[in-house]
Amino acid sequence: MEIIEQAIKEGRTTLSEYESKQVLAAYGIPVSREVLVDDAEDLLNAAREIGYPVVLKGCSAEISHKAERGLIKVDVRNEREANEAFDEIMANMGGNTNHVLVQEMVKGSRELMVGMTRDAQFGPCVMFGLGGIFTEILKDVSFRVAPITKRDAFEMMGEIKAHKILDEIRGMPAADLEALSEILVKIGQVGLEHEAVKEIDVNPLILQGSKPVAVDALVVLASGS
Repeated sequence: MEIIEQAIKEGRTTLSEYESKQVLAAYGIPVSREVLVDDAEDLLNAAREIGYPVVLKGCSAEISHKAERGLIKVDVRNEREANEAFDEIMANMGGNTNHVLVQEMVKGSRELMVGMTRDAQFGPCVMFGLGGIFTEILKDVSFRVAPITKRDAFEMMGEIKAHKILDEIRGMPAADLEALSEILVKIGQVGLEHEAVKEIDVNPLILQGSKPVAVDALVVLASGS
């Protein structure tokens, strides 16, 4: 894949969030609608195209922890707020590649995580679990060695302790398990088809109604690929 090959040529070990989601989208994994911009005019055009409210994020392959550096602004509701958020993010980028991701605000209170890690013995392993702030706290995840089948994916979803989050609950529809299973199968395919990909981290994968949408993603490449 050209995005991965180009990053390797440049000696990089990570893809930006935008690049990472382009890889996912190429495999048919649903990602948030977004536009990469680097000036105020493109910013406002992108925000109008996507529709307010939007999320603005500093976007660079050199920065993985955006929230801690003040590089994420959510619920941006108009042009004034967009310009203010853009200026603040640009100032906080600290000399890194100055791109800002204008992203639709995906609404949903259930956050999941899917990913892939390349084990030295078993090769690509697919991961599924709770996402968002609970990822590190609860470590509620299940794993399978790729390639996985849809049956494997359904078993993974049933193995996490919080599996009832996928059910119809408090007025929210049941998660589209078929769509989730396809995402897990495809994450495994990425690992199998691209040896340079060391890790994939999709967190959060938000349930917008019943449909899963990848809102943030990071692809890590093996050094010396």
